[in-house]
Amino acid sequence: MTVRAYVAVLRIELHFPESASLKARRRELAPVKAHLQTRLRATVAEVGHLDVWQRATLVAALAGGSARHLDSLVDGLEAWLDARFPAGAVVERRVVSWADLDA
Repeated sequence: MTVRAYVAVLRIELHFPESASLKARRRELAPVKAHLQTRLRATVAEVGHLDVWQRATLVAALAGGSARHLDSLVDGLEAWLDARFPAGAVVERRVVSWADLDA
């Protein structure tokens, strides 16, 4: 039996040019994390620029039964981030199958 299982791993770089404090940065970042967790059911961790006011790096992971579906979700996330952060949002993605992980 062939199991179709895929994982998308994302690195998300965000820029908050108007942020003047870590508190303001957290206020900008909270909706992004919530969107990833509630809308996309992703696991999210803040992994970089933890003490910088105007930048943040997140890593997120999504799982699904189709690479096409995961790519579609990430495309939607990129559009959402571009609209929300016109000054800078970069998403890098890796989508792999279970078989790719086993190799």
